[in-house]
Amino acid sequence: MNDGMVELVGRRPVTFGRRKVTPRACVADSKRHLRAFLSEVLEDLGFVTSECASSDELQTVLATELPDLILLGVAADGIEPGRFLEILVREAFAGKVLAVGARESIIVKAVRQVGEEYGLAMLPPLTTPFAAETLRERIAMLLPEEPAPSPAVHVGEALHAGWLELWYQPKIDARTLIRSGAEALVRMRHPTWGVVPPAYFIPEERDPHLRDLSEFVIERAIRDWHYLLEQQTPVDLSINLPASYLKEPQAVRDLCRRVPTHPAFGGLTVEIDSEEAIRDLDLLTEVAREVGLHNIGLSIDNLGANWPALMERDKVPFVKLKADRQFVTGSGSDRLKRTVCRHIVELAQGFGARSVAQGVESRADLVAANELGFDLVQGFLFGKPMPLKKFAKGALTKTVMGQA
Repeated sequence: MNDGMVELVGRRPVTFGRRKVTPRACVADSKRHLRAFLSEVLEDLGFVTSECASSDELQTVLATELPDLILLGVAADGIEPGRFLEILVREAFAGKVLAVGARESIIVKAVRQVGEEYGLAMLPPLTTPFAAETLRERIAMLLPEEPAPSPAVHVGEALHAGWLELWYQPKIDARTLIRSGAEALVRMRHPTWGVVPPAYFIPEERDPHLRDLSEFVIERAIRDWHYLLEQQTPVDLSINLPASYLKEPQAVRDLCRRVPTHPAFGGLTVEIDSEEAIRDLDLLTEVAREVGLHNIGLSIDNLGANWPALMERDKVPFVKLKADRQFVTGSGSDRLKRTVCRHIVELAQGFGARSVAQGVESRADLVAANELGFDLVQGFLFGKPMPLKKFAKGALTKTVMGQA
């Protein structure tokens, strides 16, 4: 067995090398919306989740998913907690059990007491409403001790297995604070490691699978745009592509061909990393001329200390200049960061492009971005990247609230 791979012995995950298995949790509750909510919170904390609404489903989960944690929703009109506890005891469940219910609930207290009498590892109950940090404290012993490591798969295998998906982070108008688009970010949902960020699987520039990954991003983004349209939340999308992909004339033609012709389609922005963009400016100028006729614009991404490379140009092929997050976060109190951001905004204004501040994590960052004159802002202050359906649900809720 290769170093770093994972083997399951009995019901206990065993790790080799430094790699650690992402914890698994099962949310047991009769109410679908509560299961969905708790699953999302756990996934944000790094868990791979499953759900069950009945004792029969719990038995299946215990046999197939090998969870480390059971979140047991307890309510007077919900599932029968005694039956669930009996199954956990019979199946010799060795993980943790966390009862979730109303504060001062007699049932919640009884579940913990009975579970402890049965010999189950009962955690202190989580009473509603609760903060995400409270849940984190309850299950701290199960959280990974280090960031998700590089999975023992190649991106080609991930594409073939269907493990890749796009997550979306909103872009916000800096002045009105109204959503003004979203960036599509590729994620891998690995069967062992859970959701893995791209830093662990994006191939090198010369890897032949980089083209396959680029085509996946294009096709999935267009498909997701149609889904958002069906949900009555159409949004202008940005995707990330390498400059090397756009060097191929056929790839550029295919990109133009795939763009929706629906009247609600407001355009597609292709973001290119600043190092690549600066290196291939002449090529991208030609590409921008062609794709612009098909409602596609190019954007330079992660622009930072290399901004002077654009000063000698009379014009650039970009409709947006996006400041690197390392210069945006904390720019309100850091003079050097603020200076870099100011130059990027001035460059964008001189080129007739829009400026984007990514990495807005606090109100101080937002105030600084406004003072500097950024057109768009993006960051955790307004929302983390999220799966498509969660993004659509949140966008629709905000739209309805805005109209109310």
